[in-house]
Amino acid sequence: MNSDPFILLIKTLGNLYLFVVLLRMVLQLTRADFYNPISQGVVKATSPLILPLRKIVPSIGRLDTASLVLALLVQLVTLILIVTIKGVSIAPLSYAIYTLGGTLYHLLDLYFWAMLISVILSWVAPGASHPGAMLVGQITAPLYQTCQRFIPPLGGLDLSPIFIFLAITFLKQFLAPFVV
Repeated sequence: MNSDPFILLIKTLGNLYLFVVLLRMVLQLTRADFYNPISQGVVKATSPLILPLRKIVPSIGRLDTASLVLALLVQLVTLILIVTIKGVSIAPLSYAIYTLGGTLYHLLDLYFWAMLISVILSWVAPGASHPGAMLVGQITAPLYQTCQRFIPPLGGLDLSPIFIFLAITFLKQFLAPFVV
């Protein structure tokens, strides 16, 4: 097991910021409430790096490509720092594969946790009006709608979260070897 505290610190800080950047991308992709206080915090935390990127990288439809590029850059910088501290060398193509795989893995992780929070909220506080609950609902709604086209709710029982969790877990296991 790796016990280097600097690597732990770099992974933690890199993954936290990557999570915030990916959250901004997902919030814009799902057209979540921009005036939600949590959305405002995410925008304030990411704007110093995304606004200059937007001048170079235009959006494609609803996809904020500047956020995607920033997420890839955050993952790449984290990877470079970890590889440098460990003192190993990897091929340039490996950097691209690990960067893309790690970013996708963390995006799936974001959706996993959003789904888990959504399921728990549906049990303890259905229809909650808390800003966090509303945001989670807006993020997960497209997943539910897509899955419910194939698996409609059975009476009052919605099985779509089970299949979404299975799909996310399968994809995460496929991508796990590419996460540093």
